[in-house]
This record gives sequence, structure tokens and C-alpha cells, in this order.
Amino acid sequence: MLFTPGTSITTRLVLLFLASILLMTLDHKQQHMQNVRAGLQVVVYPIRYLVNLPVDIASWASENLASRQTLVEENASLRYQNLLLQGQMQKFDALQAENRRLQELLGSSFKVADRVLIAELYRVDFDPYKHLIVINKGSTDDTYVDQPVLDAHGVMGQVIQVGPYTSTVRLITDPSHLLPVQVNRNGLRTLAVGTGAIDRLELPYLPNNADIKVGDLLVTSGLGRVFPPGYPVGRVTKVVRNNGSGFAKVSAEPSALLDRSREVLLVWSADTDAGARATETQQPKAKTSADKRK
Repeated sequence: MLFTPGTSITTRLVLLFLASILLMTLDHKQQHMQNVRAGLQVVVYPIRYLVNLPVDIASWASENLASRQTLVEENASLRYQNLLLQGQMQKFDALQAENRRLQELLGSSFKVADRVLIAELYRVDFDPYKHLIVINKGSTDDTYVDQPVLDAHGVMGQVIQVGPYTSTVRLITDPSHLLPVQVNRNGLRTLAVGTGAIDRLELPYLPNNADIKVGDLLVTSGLGRVFPPGYPVGRVTKVVRNNGSGFAKVSAEPSALLDRSREVLLVWSADTDAGARATETQQPKAKTSADKRK
């Protein structure tokens, strides 16, 4: 009856407004419309779901595709970073090992009273009949022929050829190398001869009754004025006394890490420095006397 054609729009609006207020009051006080709303939600939910379905599908697809692409990019970035860190870690390990070797060399240089210079291996001669290495120091660094070469553990060899920037070193295990040594325990003097094996020296000139035994430390004797006395050379590993021969068969293991050391010490003994100073002093005098003769 409210919406008869004769009723004005204002009257209808007022009646609807009053009815709305009445229904809201009753619903608020007595919850009469709760069941009606629940029923309407059940009826409307499928329609709402169907209406929102295209939007939900588009949003889900966009989110998942974007997440997958992001994961792929993050995975590639993490792989790159992992590879980079592994490379840096390898370099760090190498630097740590090099630092440890340099500390050992520094400690060794404090133990000797002579002037020393650290050099690095430049090249290794792979000739099986020669034990030669090349280092990165030459005549510009005052390196000279017959100069002793050590590592952090003992004598390695001596310089046999000098260039401006590199030098060739013959190791003590070279078959042509002879090194005057003495037994540190009792001062017994002999020669250590290279065998061609990187881990073995021979002492062929000791009589059977020589006072030498396994474990004895061999040091440079200073004879020949090439190697200053007192540097470790090796330890005796085998002593065989042969009654059929006048000499014992004695072997020793080098103290220096001949096949592993990357850094070495060049040694200037006090005698060498004194000889160099004497030579420098004599040269001007010789020139002056020659001028006088002129």
C-alpha cells in the first residue's frame, strides 16, 4: 500500500526512512535480522565468488609467476656470490699459507746473524738429472755466484748463475753438488753429496768407526768459505757399517723443504760483506796508482 501510484516520492522516502530506523532498532535490540542476513550471505556467496573468480585467478597467477621469477633470479645471484666467495676463500687460504711461510722465514732470518733477502721461486727445472730452480732476484739485488740459499728449515742450495733480475740455484740434492758439513753433536766433518733424489743426501766419506748415528743433525761446517757455519743441512736417516769396505754407508734427509718452499732466503755472510767492501776500497786505489804510473 505504501507504493501506490498516488503516493508522492517524498512520502515514500519518509516512510522508507522510518521503516529502516525501525528495523535497525529492532535488529540492534532483539537480533531479529541475524537469521535473515545469514541466509542472504549463503545465497549471495556463490554469486560473489563467481564474480571475484577472474580477479582472484589473475592475482594468483601474477603473484606465483613473479615469485618464481624472483626465486630464479635470487638463486642465480646466490650461485654467483657463492662461487665468488669460494674463489675469494681459496685466495684467502693461499694468502694465509703464504703469510705463514713468510713468518717462518722471518723467524729464520732472526736466527741467523747474516744479512738476508727474501726471494720467490720463479721457475723449476724439471730435468730429472738436475735439481735447479730459478728465483726472482738477480744482480740488481746484489745476488752473486755461490751465494747460499736457505728456506725456513735449512740449506737449499747455492746460486750458480746470476742475471739482472733472476738467478739459477743448484739444490743440495743435485748429483753434482757437494756440501761441507759437520755433525752437530760432535763436530765430525765430512761432505754431503746430492743423490738426485729430492729427499736424500749421501755421506760417502765416513769410515766405519766414525761416531755418527741415526738422528744426528748435520750443519754447514764453513769450510770452503761458501756456506757460513752452523746452518742446518739435514738429519741422518741410515747408517750401515760394511766390514768389507773401509767406509760406512750413511744417508741423510735434507732439512729444507726442497720440493715445497715457495719463498727462500738469500744470505750475505759477514765475510762476504767484508770482501765486497774491501774490493770497493781497493778499486779506486788501483785506479789511482795506474794514473800515477801514467
